[in-house]
Amino acid sequence: MNLSAIKISLFTIALTFTLGGCSVNPVTGEKQLSLIGENQELAMGAEQYVPTQQIQGGQFYIDPELTLYVREVGQKMAAVSDRPDLPYEFVVLNSSVPNAWALPGGKIAINRGLLTELGDEAQLASVLGHEIVHAAARHSVQRMQQGMLISAGVAGLGFALSDNEWAGLIMGGAALGTQLALAQYSQGDELESDHYGILYMKEAGYDPAAAVELQEIFLKLSEGRQSGFIDGLFATHPPSAKRVEENRQLARKIGTGGYRGKDVYDRRMAKLRSLQPAYDAHDKAMELASKGEMKAALDKVNEAIRLLPREAMFYALRGRIYQEQKQDDKASTDFEKAVELYPEMFKYRLYNGLNALRLNNLDKARENLTKANETVPTSIAFLRLGDVAVKQNNRNEAIAYYSKAAEAGGDVAEEAKRKLAALTQ
Repeated sequence: MNLSAIKISLFTIALTFTLGGCSVNPVTGEKQLSLIGENQELAMGAEQYVPTQQIQGGQFYIDPELTLYVREVGQKMAAVSDRPDLPYEFVVLNSSVPNAWALPGGKIAINRGLLTELGDEAQLASVLGHEIVHAAARHSVQRMQQGMLISAGVAGLGFALSDNEWAGLIMGGAALGTQLALAQYSQGDELESDHYGILYMKEAGYDPAAAVELQEIFLKLSEGRQSGFIDGLFATHPPSAKRVEENRQLARKIGTGGYRGKDVYDRRMAKLRSLQPAYDAHDKAMELASKGEMKAALDKVNEAIRLLPREAMFYALRGRIYQEQKQDDKASTDFEKAVELYPEMFKYRLYNGLNALRLNNLDKARENLTKANETVPTSIAFLRLGDVAVKQNNRNEAIAYYSKAAEAGGDVAEEAKRKLAALTQ
């Protein structure tokens, strides 16, 4: 789905809105607007799940057992939901930003940065139950129907270094999926997800008090404006004293007590917690690099690599630092390493391809930029593929790539249009 297709889809939704249509909310039983059918809902989530994961860090492949654990807890909660037959999926993302999100059709993700803030399995069940309600009650679909998505394109994705190269230039379904994941829910949606999520917890055997504790923690953190949370969980799921009080009243009404699972949670989290110093060093390197302190950033990312040499994101960051230091050959080595460790990750392919073009390695640039676009299409990749095609004297191919890049907005589109005009005049 390209940007034009998104515009057409949104126009179709707006047109259908004028024609009416309603259904029953599968969670609350209330009547609601229904313009997007269940088949479309499922297809949307399935198509956008992997690209949306990648835009927000990619999978936490270092500890696959942790993802299996999250999946077990998630499926336990999904089984007692009002839509147990949705094709639920759960994944842990490799991001320090504390957040969790749900796409239509039950496609759910939680960042490792949020997992490290939780104290036991019951609190994890509370987070996942909350997201399950968002999916089961079709909250993101409802917001889409009401035209409440953020603007086309993706902004503020949190890439501190050289983000102007491609952030905001993501195209097609990946852009739409990220809008759904990053859009702020209404207070009504949040209260609804809290309420039914707590009921799901009780049904699944977890202690509802964990949900109250979790909201109390989040409220205190938001009041203290702890770094990271403001751009993560609190941006999409705003905490409030009202949520804490309503959760407390519901937990008291249905009765507290139940499984907490602290020992199990601590055991499953042991590996991630042991690796935290490496991720802290990486995050500090990102912060330093964003301030232009490249030498200090390089020292910090080298520390991260020493602590955890199997982590692709560390090499990708070091490669970007080397690029800033005009050491493209060293950058090339690191981008190759990142691709070797996580070949499916579009971002590492994109960095590798862009750097290869700077080194005039056209075949390598073409291969990596093409691979990047297969997962997450970006206008910068289409633009540079056009440049590769020009250098390889493939005029028709260059025209096709520049035409695609021209569909996006901003400087990339303007450059693409200039180059397209030069080829076609």
